[in-house]
Amino acid sequence: MEITITKTKSPKNPPADSDLSFGNLFTDHMFLMDYDPKVGWHNARIEPYSAFHIDPSTMVLHYGQSIFEGLKAYQSDESDILLFRPQENFRRLNRSARRLCIPEIDEGFALSALRQLIEIEKAWVPKAPGTSLYIRPAVIATDPYLGVKASETYRFFIILSPVGAYYKNGFKPLKIWVSKDRVRAVRGGIGEAKTAGNYAASLFESTFAAEQGCDQVLWLDGIEHKYVQEVGSMNIFFVIDGELVTPALDGSILPGITRDSLLKHAKSNGMNAVERAISIEEVVEKAKSGQLQEAFGTGTAAIISPVGQLQYKDKEVVIGDGDVGFLTTKLYDELLKMQYGRVEDAHNWVVPAVSTALL
Repeated sequence: MEITITKTKSPKNPPADSDLSFGNLFTDHMFLMDYDPKVGWHNARIEPYSAFHIDPSTMVLHYGQSIFEGLKAYQSDESDILLFRPQENFRRLNRSARRLCIPEIDEGFALSALRQLIEIEKAWVPKAPGTSLYIRPAVIATDPYLGVKASETYRFFIILSPVGAYYKNGFKPLKIWVSKDRVRAVRGGIGEAKTAGNYAASLFESTFAAEQGCDQVLWLDGIEHKYVQEVGSMNIFFVIDGELVTPALDGSILPGITRDSLLKHAKSNGMNAVERAISIEEVVEKAKSGQLQEAFGTGTAAIISPVGQLQYKDKEVVIGDGDVGFLTTKLYDELLKMQYGRVEDAHNWVVPAVSTALL
């Protein structure tokens, strides 16, 4: 499929790196293609960033058939633009598509389209340490119809946003609220899909947590309300007696790409890293005994976020000394350097954002 390119007639000036926040500024162009059951995915195009004009009855607005991904492009010290495991993002997008009854995309074509879009928008990739170009692929249902069924038509699009640090305070310990009364997802549901409804389900408790002075919510399982699942926008890891522990994927936890990368990287460097069920009571007891030495979250937006304290019931559970742990810092530095191309990539995870055919 060929990609039609229409350039904007009113290009904007990219902002200074020092002015960047997260997710509120977008580049001049976007990629789109549409799906119809008669012709499949078609009309691939790069065009000026603009609003969608949709019917008030468009199905995504009423029944939530929507999936998305998040990844980043990084400016290396040698002025190359790099992507970190982008194939995994498009592979996960298709897993979410299957769960939401959305037609799958050609993963190789999607990556090629992304590279062409970045080539056009390469001036928007920031260069300052800690900055990057955030990439948001998404698919929405577009049938104008009021009735509960899978849509027949869809739109796939990719938009780009130059970003600074995800958290305003930078790499500092977070205080996490442990949800006792509400759940985000239940095993057998759509918790493992990256779909809009999962994030809508988290908003009420996230708002409540913020009112209690906490940065994020730690969710427990929806059946026994006992086992740790994930944090609002991240997977969660604990360092217990030198062992790296993260909840096992059970169908209600998002299979994070940063999570997978960290597990593989830790194991390849001789660390004991395990995936298993871990209860909130075990976390509290290990913290009391001093066996819980560190905790951190992982995700594309923040990469690694140290956790210094949990608010559980009426107790404040301090992890380690409440500060950023040694292993947390070490893993963060190693992943960050890998993403920016500053160390040897032993895993072959980093790929050029611009195809050699376009150079």
